[in-house]
Amino acid sequence: MKKVLYFGTLMMLLVVSVSFAQKKNKDGWISLFDGKSLAGWKVGENASTFSIDNGTIMVAGPRAHIFYDGKVGDHNFKNFEFKAQVMTTPGSNSGIYFHTQYQEGGWPSKGYEVQVNNSHTDWRRTGSLYSIQDVKDVFVEDNVWYTEHIIVQGKHITIKINDKTVVDYVEPDEVAAKVKDPGRKISSGTFALQGHDPKSKVYYKDIMVKPLGE
Repeated sequence: MKKVLYFGTLMMLLVVSVSFAQKKNKDGWISLFDGKSLAGWKVGENASTFSIDNGTIMVAGPRAHIFYDGKVGDHNFKNFEFKAQVMTTPGSNSGIYFHTQYQEGGWPSKGYEVQVNNSHTDWRRTGSLYSIQDVKDVFVEDNVWYTEHIIVQGKHITIKINDKTVVDYVEPDEVAAKVKDPGRKISSGTFALQGHDPKSKVYYKDIMVKPLGE
């Protein structure tokens, strides 16, 4: 009986070990989205804005935000690389928040937003560090998959679109003293995807993070 229990425990550990290995690539990237469900993600108001469509997170509906709430990094990241495959549709608008935290409704009050918008009426285009260092040029087309890559190391924020650096920003020390928007600063926190408005439809897949050292 002891041998059977030992063998069963060993097999269980092996399965867990293999499962973890599948999530974490050799180069340190860890998946945050299983391609099949919204497991590990949490949404407040207008939850129907987010759904699974052919292995992607489809964002389509009223304003809403879905926050990563899973076990990776205890959903709290400070220094990291984040990347996702994104596809916009004509006239759509979305965003990727980092260093944020879950809130039931409204626009996230904590963290920075990285813009996802190639043809919406808002002139701030894909890759903008929203209202901080904005991008006016359009680097990718609607209906085409592209990579949005965010790197945060200390107070240095780099945003790349298909390996092209479009934002290179260092947060000044005095930002911490601002009273107007105290949550919009480097700190730590989770990621969130934005549903902007009912006319915006955007797709996300291959959502990954690589935690970096202090």
